[in-house]
Amino acid sequence: MAMMADAERVTARQRAILTAIVESYIDTGEPVGSGTISRMPQAEIAGLSPATVRNEMAALADEGLIEQPHTSAGRIPTARAFRMYVEQLNGSAGLSVGSRRQIDSSFAGLAGTQAVLQRTSHVLATLSSGVGVAIATASIGDMLEHVHFSRLAEARVLAVVVTRSGMVRDRVLAMDKDLTLRELETAANFLNENFRGWSIERVRLEIARLVERERNEYQRLLSSVQQLWARAVPETDAPRQTVYVEGVANLLTSGGGSQEERERLREVLVALEAKQRVVELLNAYIDARQESVRVVFDLEEQAPEMAGLVLIAAPSRMGGESLGTVGVIGPKRMQYERTMSAVSYIAQVFERMLEMPQ
Repeated sequence: MAMMADAERVTARQRAILTAIVESYIDTGEPVGSGTISRMPQAEIAGLSPATVRNEMAALADEGLIEQPHTSAGRIPTARAFRMYVEQLNGSAGLSVGSRRQIDSSFAGLAGTQAVLQRTSHVLATLSSGVGVAIATASIGDMLEHVHFSRLAEARVLAVVVTRSGMVRDRVLAMDKDLTLRELETAANFLNENFRGWSIERVRLEIARLVERERNEYQRLLSSVQQLWARAVPETDAPRQTVYVEGVANLLTSGGGSQEERERLREVLVALEAKQRVVELLNAYIDARQESVRVVFDLEEQAPEMAGLVLIAAPSRMGGESLGTVGVIGPKRMQYERTMSAVSYIAQVFERMLEMPQ
């Protein structure tokens, strides 16, 4: 609501001047003066005198959209100005065909969830000159590839579950009743034939649904399958989210040169290295149900050490199921439209790669 109120109070000319200030500051990192703005060729600004621009900049300062750093004659945009700037971006610039092809080629030949996550964070860091983040939910790395049950002794079964990410789980199960070799083989065949490529959670939910629905001979098989699966892969056995972070050195090169600024950046680096902190940060702001890229400026509310940084992120989904989140953490001086387009496109690539047979 605050942004809508800001937009209503700002005239078209002031918005054009504010956009010019933001884009100039992003390009140079220097405060922007009225003389610089008056010389710009944009249609909405061309021909304005420095005095007129100064008056409009004074109005923007009164609205809290630009501020004067120290004693400089120029002005820099505030966080509210960056928010307003981002809200007016419509994505029309997008990514060029060449950039899309470059991204696609970066993922060519990859196999396995970990490789996809690592490449995703690397590509995002390279494109944005910020920190690339890729997070997989627990279900992504656990797509069922194969399951096998062996009878060890009466009412004791060895379960071996292999996932598409290459993880192998083996567990000795204590059953409520003894199961024959034929029953174990039938249960394994049922799971392998019907659920190969499904996430662990989806397998559990579908078996429960089938058991609830069936009321005949078929249910006896399902009951055995349900008991074996629940004990082989219990709900509490889900792995933690897999996190890849790359490009933290970019923050050092994009940050200020003062000792105070470098100390703050070191705090940021420590937070980024503690990857669970990154998971908490993204979970706090990115809703798996959202349809588009989200830009977050107030990271310090969740993580004080992230003050001055911006998060641009989007969820990835497949078949209505959350796969994870991809995003960029960087300074306010970033190329927003390009980064937003890149995050959106890579989220789609992320989905396609994880959907492919590994």
